[in-house]
Amino acid sequence: MHATPPQPSRPSASTSASTSASASTSQPAPASRPGAPGGQDAAHGPLAGFTVGVTAARRADELGTLLQRRGATVLHAPALRIVPLADDSELLAATKELIDHAPDIVVATTAIGFRGWIEAADGWGYGEALLGCLRGVELLARGPKVKGAVRAAGLTEEWSPSSESMAEVLDRLLGEGVEGRRIALQLHGEPLPGFVEALRAGGAEVVGVPVYRWLPPEDIAPVDRLLDATVARSVDALTFTSAPAAASLLARAEERGMADEFLAALGHDVLTACVGPVTALPLQSLGVDTVQPERFRLGPLVQLLCQELPSRARALPIAGHRVEIRGHAVLVDDELRAVPPAGMALLRALARRPGWVVARAELLRALPGAGSDEHAVETAMARLRTALGAPKLIQTVVKRGYRLAIDPVAESKYGG
Repeated sequence: MHATPPQPSRPSASTSASTSASASTSQPAPASRPGAPGGQDAAHGPLAGFTVGVTAARRADELGTLLQRRGATVLHAPALRIVPLADDSELLAATKELIDHAPDIVVATTAIGFRGWIEAADGWGYGEALLGCLRGVELLARGPKVKGAVRAAGLTEEWSPSSESMAEVLDRLLGEGVEGRRIALQLHGEPLPGFVEALRAGGAEVVGVPVYRWLPPEDIAPVDRLLDATVARSVDALTFTSAPAAASLLARAEERGMADEFLAALGHDVLTACVGPVTALPLQSLGVDTVQPERFRLGPLVQLLCQELPSRARALPIAGHRVEIRGHAVLVDDELRAVPPAGMALLRALARRPGWVVARAELLRALPGAGSDEHAVETAMARLRTALGAPKLIQTVVKRGYRLAIDPVAESKYGG
């Protein structure tokens, strides 16, 4: 998709935005309409022109809405599905075991998981027995939301870390000493890396409580489309809210024989954003750099994207206009202009060397599904000029090709 630029015919160079975007299942909210007056953030939202992949199953609608309100196009592909708690025989067995053999300590890790556990136990007829068991133990809650769920059940937590970090919970437990103690740990999707091992090394008996369990999605097609879009650089960012989802997407890429291509996309062009460090582990173990918010919540994750993605876009002074190239759209003097995929491919090829002539043959190779007819370049170029709304941004150099009309004052900055 990113062809090697030709030898320059005149000076002036820069790089283009790092990714391209394609059609998505969810378009931006109406408030982000193109062409509205005012600054780009006020008129369109900071994520306008970018496509963001959402892999979450739980709270996917909430995350998608937050992204769309900021102008993003959202491509949703749940990488996992959650087993309903009432149908989960593993949780039922763990609940009975804890009622029969009460632990010394219970660690609650997620609010939705704790509430679901209490509700499932009540549906099985063990609700009061479970609450009675939990009233007699040292109950630790990881963060304010979990603490709220604990109190809503009529229970009181012994302690909750201010950092909302499981590392702080582990430090407290090991500091108190866990030898000979029975600890029930609420699992959220997969065992917490290193947590259980550290407790057992300290002499504790650890009982896992699988409050919800992940399975592969019943419909794998959306996942495959997201993988294809990532490899094609048609998404600008992928978001992950759980380690199991990250691991599942990586496993599917491996099954399809495209793991190397997928990792290459994440390593160079597609921003990988994780809600927290535990979520990032499967990706980081394969050398993928990730970004994470300081607070492990959806809101801060979206705000992080609002900072990171616009900072990756390239702004160029062209023919007296300020042109910012985003994923699937262009800001021309802060007016958002939707551009077809073929046009974006041509614009990126030109923007890699602003002001330098790019031959038609080179532009043809940059087009999606490139053929052998150079008239396809002329057609796509005409549509690109129309989409940009300022035809003079791109100049035709007779018998040679096309170039971006970089402002003369910027020639030295972009010169070769």
